[in-house]
Amino acid sequence: MTPTLLHDLLTHTAARYPHAVALSVDRRHHDYAEIDRLSDQLATALIERGIQRGQRIAVLLENSAHAAIAFWAVLKADAVICPINPRIRAGKLDYCLRHSGASGFIVDVSLLEECADPGACLTSPGLLITTGTSVAHSAGIDLDTLLRDNAGMAPLPRRAIDQDLAAILYTSGSTGHPKGVMLSHGNMLAAARSVDAYLCHRREDAVLCALPMSFDYGLYQMIMVFAVGARLVLERPVTLPQQLLARMRAERISVFPLIPTLLAMLQRLPGHHLRGLEGVRLVSSTGAHLSAAQIAFTERLFPQAAIYSMFGLTECKRCTYLPPAQLHAKSGSVGIAIPNTEVWVADEHGRRLPAGASGELVVRGATVMRGYWNDPEETARRLRPGGIDGRVDERVLHTGDICRMDEDGYVYFLARNDDLIKSQGYRIAPQEVETALLSLEGVVEAAVIGEPDDLLGQRIKAFVVLAQGQAWSPEQIRAHCAARLEPPLVPAAIELRLALPRNSTGKIDRLALRAKPGSAGE
Repeated sequence: MTPTLLHDLLTHTAARYPHAVALSVDRRHHDYAEIDRLSDQLATALIERGIQRGQRIAVLLENSAHAAIAFWAVLKADAVICPINPRIRAGKLDYCLRHSGASGFIVDVSLLEECADPGACLTSPGLLITTGTSVAHSAGIDLDTLLRDNAGMAPLPRRAIDQDLAAILYTSGSTGHPKGVMLSHGNMLAAARSVDAYLCHRREDAVLCALPMSFDYGLYQMIMVFAVGARLVLERPVTLPQQLLARMRAERISVFPLIPTLLAMLQRLPGHHLRGLEGVRLVSSTGAHLSAAQIAFTERLFPQAAIYSMFGLTECKRCTYLPPAQLHAKSGSVGIAIPNTEVWVADEHGRRLPAGASGELVVRGATVMRGYWNDPEETARRLRPGGIDGRVDERVLHTGDICRMDEDGYVYFLARNDDLIKSQGYRIAPQEVETALLSLEGVVEAAVIGEPDDLLGQRIKAFVVLAQGQAWSPEQIRAHCAARLEPPLVPAAIELRLALPRNSTGKIDRLALRAKPGSAGE
């Protein structure tokens, strides 16, 4: 039977491989039968306590068995899961709870201090479930107690269809309030199938996930693993990189999803930490294209691995990928459209542009979100009539990413529309300057922003992180750029940093860079 709802993936796999290990976390192993049974019990408890079809359940949990059980349980209860990043700030947490209209809140008791009065943020039935008890929040129900009390339960009703919402994923909201991306069961199944059509997970794989499961890249690791009966090894996102590598060796990891941030940290480790990883057969990366230096480092670190560089956004999960065979031939590209998805570049009027022209990336396919929760204006701005011959009965996603596409259909990311730098009459994509910076040996990370300038309009400022032992000066780095870039693109100021600020999903926080004054490193 073909899965039509997202949680069918777990149910079907548990029926086929009940005793296979589904999850390894905190040195404990949980098989598929256990995860299926416990999520059934929690779903029953949610329904018995008043949770109805379509109601939202917010989940604020660290990577754990509880987080996995809660995800599947909410779906089995025909409710909508709203995963929230454990690193979220208190004000944004209250906003997400109120904005989603959450009727339930499943939370690590250690994180409750981020919400002064969770009960006041919830709508009826206002169900608060904690992983433990708390004197300050005595109204909460202990999750483990709830599971024990529902050990014998009736079969769960099946009312949802694939058009129903499965999740609301909140974006990082770096420029304001987070936006709630609405994804149906159909959206999420389509995304998992499309991505796995080229990654090809195997039942014998062990997949390391050190990404928060509130982040779609982390969440889909579990979804794809559970679809094939493989094993997910969960780690906390704050784990030190050398400890992460040791865990990879101990657990015999074969699949390693990473982000460029983590890759930059690995590049700064001493060489003896970077051995013994020949068992990794597949590495994937998303968030930004991999530079030539990052590709070369990844190939040395994982000599047996196929490397997939991917690109996407929460609103459609993933939209492009760069096949391993094209890593060098199409260096700098974020790849071609993922299976069953169409992408193109459009001008400000929505008209398709020819190869080589820069414009906004547009995505069409089954993975495209249903819209933003309780935000019809922003939904209308991003989801517009399109498709074949501009059909008005179909909505396509306008991403806000400035890209170009070559004659072979390979996409090159240039900038977020809001990040374009306007200097000396030029529209400058930070990506072009960052690529030049990263081509200097020893530069492991770089970020470029525009700063107000009375004469130029904006001046280009670069922030650079060097590998251990490198001692390039700002003047030397600027000279390197001057030899490779047109004069208007050469940074006017360069600041050396030990690290770059990150938002809650691990991406470089350009807003934070703009907010901080320069240092003596300029």
